[in-house]
Amino acid sequence: MKSEKTSGPLSLPELGQRIAPRVFGPFAREALALYAAASGDNNPLHLDPSAAKSAGLQDTPVHGMLMFACFEPYLSGWRPDLFIARLSCKFLRPVFAGEGITISGRVVGKAPAPGKEIIVRLMARAPNHDLALVGEASMRCKDGCPAR
Repeated sequence: MKSEKTSGPLSLPELGQRIAPRVFGPFAREALALYAAASGDNNPLHLDPSAAKSAGLQDTPVHGMLMFACFEPYLSGWRPDLFIARLSCKFLRPVFAGEGITISGRVVGKAPAPGKEIIVRLMARAPNHDLALVGEASMRCKDGCPAR
Protein backbone atom coordinates (compact mmCIF):
# COMPACT_ATOMS: atom_id res chain seq x y z
CA MET A 1 0.00 0.00 0.00
CA LYS A 2 1.39 3.39 -0.98
CA SER A 3 0.91 6.22 1.47
CA GLU A 4 -0.07 9.60 0.10
CA LYS A 5 2.02 12.62 0.98
CA THR A 6 -0.41 15.02 2.59
CA SER A 7 1.81 18.05 3.08
CA GLY A 8 5.20 19.49 2.23
CA PRO A 9 8.27 19.38 4.42
CA LEU A 10 7.95 20.54 8.00
CA SER A 11 9.86 23.56 9.22
CA LEU A 12 12.93 23.01 11.34
CA PRO A 13 12.27 22.75 15.08
CA GLU A 14 12.93 25.76 17.26
CA LEU A 15 15.93 26.14 19.55
CA GLY A 16 15.21 24.64 22.93
CA GLN A 17 12.54 22.25 21.65
CA ARG A 18 12.54 19.08 23.74
CA ILE A 19 12.03 15.64 22.26
CA ALA A 20 9.79 13.29 24.23
CA PRO A 21 11.68 10.54 26.07
CA ARG A 22 11.62 7.00 24.71
CA VAL A 23 12.63 3.76 26.42
CA PHE A 24 14.89 1.21 24.70
CA GLY A 25 15.38 -2.22 26.21
CA PRO A 26 15.67 -3.88 28.57
CA PHE A 27 18.71 -5.49 26.97
CA ALA A 28 18.49 -9.22 27.71
CA ARG A 29 21.59 -11.40 27.91
CA GLU A 30 20.42 -13.23 24.79
CA ALA A 31 20.30 -9.92 22.89
CA LEU A 32 23.83 -9.11 24.06
CA ALA A 33 25.06 -12.49 22.76
CA LEU A 34 23.38 -11.87 19.40
CA TYR A 35 24.85 -8.38 19.21
CA ALA A 36 28.31 -9.75 20.08
CA ALA A 37 28.06 -12.30 17.26
CA ALA A 38 26.86 -9.71 14.73
CA SER A 39 29.35 -7.00 15.69
CA GLY A 40 32.37 -9.20 16.36
CA ASP A 41 32.68 -7.72 19.87
CA ASN A 42 32.94 -10.98 21.79
CA ASN A 43 34.66 -9.43 24.80
CA PRO A 44 33.81 -11.75 27.74
CA LEU A 45 33.14 -8.67 29.83
CA HIS A 46 29.82 -8.29 27.95
CA LEU A 47 28.91 -11.97 27.98
CA ASP A 48 30.29 -13.66 31.10
CA PRO A 49 29.07 -12.45 34.52
CA SER A 50 32.17 -13.87 36.24
CA ALA A 51 34.45 -11.92 33.87
CA ALA A 52 32.46 -8.76 34.58
CA LYS A 53 32.64 -9.32 38.34
CA SER A 54 36.41 -9.94 38.17
CA ALA A 55 36.70 -6.55 36.44
CA GLY A 56 34.87 -4.92 39.36
CA LEU A 57 31.45 -4.61 37.68
CA GLN A 58 28.20 -5.75 39.26
CA ASP A 59 27.11 -7.59 36.08
CA THR A 60 27.80 -7.76 32.35
CA PRO A 61 27.57 -4.30 30.77
CA VAL A 62 25.54 -3.68 27.64
CA HIS A 63 27.74 -2.96 24.61
CA GLY A 64 28.14 0.81 24.36
CA MET A 65 27.68 0.73 20.60
CA LEU A 66 24.39 -1.15 21.00
CA MET A 67 23.05 1.68 23.15
CA PHE A 68 24.57 4.27 20.81
CA ALA A 69 22.68 2.62 17.93
CA CYS A 70 19.40 3.46 19.71
CA PHE A 71 19.90 7.16 18.95
CA GLU A 72 19.07 6.64 15.25
CA PRO A 73 15.54 5.17 15.66
CA TYR A 74 14.89 7.73 18.39
CA LEU A 75 15.70 10.63 16.07
CA SER A 76 14.12 9.19 12.92
CA GLY A 77 10.95 8.39 14.88
CA TRP A 78 10.79 12.00 16.03
CA ARG A 79 11.42 13.65 12.65
CA PRO A 80 11.41 11.26 9.67
CA ASP A 81 11.70 14.30 7.34
CA LEU A 82 15.24 14.95 8.62
CA PHE A 83 18.36 12.84 8.17
CA ILE A 84 21.28 12.41 10.51
CA ALA A 85 24.36 13.99 8.97
CA ARG A 86 26.61 13.38 11.97
CA LEU A 87 26.20 11.48 15.23
CA SER A 88 28.60 11.18 18.16
CA CYS A 89 28.50 10.23 21.82
CA LYS A 90 30.47 9.74 25.01
CA PHE A 91 29.99 6.73 27.24
CA LEU A 92 29.74 7.85 30.86
CA ARG A 93 28.65 4.83 32.89
CA PRO A 94 27.72 1.23 32.22
CA VAL A 95 24.19 -0.08 31.84
CA PHE A 96 23.88 -3.73 32.79
CA ALA A 97 22.23 -6.79 31.25
CA GLY A 98 18.51 -6.75 31.97
CA GLU A 99 18.37 -2.95 32.15
CA GLY A 100 17.17 -0.45 29.57
CA ILE A 101 17.85 3.18 28.78
CA THR A 102 15.61 6.21 28.43
CA ILE A 103 16.67 8.58 25.68
CA SER A 104 15.66 12.23 25.60
CA GLY A 105 16.83 15.13 23.48
CA ARG A 106 16.73 18.87 22.93
CA VAL A 107 17.51 21.13 19.99
CA VAL A 108 20.58 23.16 21.03
CA GLY A 109 21.72 24.70 17.76
CA LYS A 110 20.48 25.84 14.40
CA ALA A 111 22.59 26.71 11.37
CA PRO A 112 21.48 29.62 9.19
CA ALA A 113 20.26 28.94 5.66
CA PRO A 114 21.26 27.46 3.27
CA GLY A 115 22.55 24.71 5.61
CA LYS A 116 19.14 24.17 7.16
CA GLU A 117 20.73 22.13 9.92
CA ILE A 118 19.95 21.61 13.59
CA ILE A 119 22.07 20.25 16.42
CA VAL A 120 20.35 17.94 18.90
CA ARG A 121 21.80 17.06 22.31
CA LEU A 122 20.94 13.49 23.30
CA MET A 123 20.93 11.91 26.74
CA ALA A 124 20.53 8.24 27.59
CA ARG A 125 19.76 7.51 31.23
CA ALA A 126 20.01 4.24 33.11
CA PRO A 127 17.07 3.00 35.21
CA ASN A 128 18.47 4.81 38.28
CA HIS A 129 18.43 8.05 36.18
CA ASP A 130 22.24 8.27 36.01
CA LEU A 131 23.47 9.66 32.71
CA ALA A 132 24.93 6.72 30.77
CA LEU A 133 25.56 8.32 27.35
CA VAL A 134 25.53 11.87 26.10
CA GLY A 135 25.43 12.48 22.39
CA GLU A 136 25.05 15.05 19.69
CA ALA A 137 23.43 14.79 16.28
CA SER A 138 23.55 17.12 13.32
CA MET A 139 20.33 16.78 11.34
CA ARG A 140 19.35 18.22 7.96
CA CYS A 141 16.27 18.33 5.77
CA LYS A 142 15.88 15.39 3.40
CA ASP A 143 13.89 17.16 0.69
CA GLY A 144 14.49 20.81 1.40
CA CYS A 145 13.02 22.85 4.20
CA PRO A 146 10.46 25.54 3.66
CA ALA A 147 11.70 29.10 3.88
CA ARG A 148 10.90 30.87 7.12
